[in-house]
Amino acid sequence: MANGYDLAVVGAGIVGIGVALAAARQGKKVVVIERNARAVGASIRNFGFVTITGQKAGAHWERAMRARDIWAEIVDDAGIAVIHHGLVMPARRPEAAVVVDAFLKTPMGEKCRLMTKAEAGDLVPGLRLDGVETILHSPHELRVESSEALPKLAAWLEARHKVDFRWNTAVRAIDGTRIETSHGAIEADAVVVCPGDDFSTLFPEVIGRHPLTICTLQMLRVSPARPSRFGAAVMSDMSLARYEGFADLPEADALGKRLDLEEAESRAAGIHLIAVQSADGSLVVGDSHVYGNAQQPFASERFDRLILDEFDRVFDLPGRHVVNRWIGTYASSKERTVLVERPADHIRLVMVTGGTGASTGFALGEQVVDDLYASTSRSWE
Repeated sequence: MANGYDLAVVGAGIVGIGVALAAARQGKKVVVIERNARAVGASIRNFGFVTITGQKAGAHWERAMRARDIWAEIVDDAGIAVIHHGLVMPARRPEAAVVVDAFLKTPMGEKCRLMTKAEAGDLVPGLRLDGVETILHSPHELRVESSEALPKLAAWLEARHKVDFRWNTAVRAIDGTRIETSHGAIEADAVVVCPGDDFSTLFPEVIGRHPLTICTLQMLRVSPARPSRFGAAVMSDMSLARYEGFADLPEADALGKRLDLEEAESRAAGIHLIAVQSADGSLVVGDSHVYGNAQQPFASERFDRLILDEFDRVFDLPGRHVVNRWIGTYASSKERTVLVERPADHIRLVMVTGGTGASTGFALGEQVVDDLYASTSRSWE
């Protein structure tokens, strides 16, 4: 085993992959150390939806835009299929239409537009558009299949950028430049730890200074009786009242209050709607959000029903049925979108704290590597 590296990355989720890519592009000799045989956490249990429109205004939205560009740069070389592009958001309530109009006037609305019902119906067959007059279209997003993309990214980093991967290898301690693992020691001049929602293994005292919780979400794979090709992802009014890029607008207050009355149970469960399509025509649909100090191990049938109720309000797809169900977890903070700490000058602790790793991880990786090697402080929010 070649144990001398410029940089060791602990964790092979999308944030760790983003850090490894950024460092390798700077000519660093990189090793990624992962305790599992492959990435099995939040990075493969999500929508595979690189979401731009609706991200929190400012640094996080800018990260999403940059991350989308990096995805676009590498997908072909890494053999990753982009299944569809863009986002369609039909505003079913007048209050939702007001939010859309306000969003389009912000800098984040650049290149977004209102589309006609005919355009929306052609792009996403099966949308219910009766009574809908305002439909937001964003061209920015792209959709990949996460469970396929993560292994391909690792293989591509290994083949193209000579990044070493140590699978089934747990990191027990970091002592200076010496990393103690379950398969012996590794030496690296610098270390970036990407623990996901593991708050207790490495640097628990650093993580413990922040009021973090673990968000558990439920997701579904839905198969239409007659699959048709989607040309974009879809969100609903519930998303306009949840995603900070919309919900932080003053115009969103009225929508939030109406949804609190009409959809109180769904709002309490953190439910909104995202629907994206896979290559086989099935749809990944979600999701709910429950917060606590540990993963919630048991899924709720009621939450699935609430998600599907919102799905059926947005789509007219007779005969659709659920073919798969799963839960995901991620670290969550009410105070920040990302957490970057410096346990030592040569060490960074990096977490995305809002479930947006696929959308921002590549850009965050660039920022962390720049911060690590420039030895200068920066603002992350």
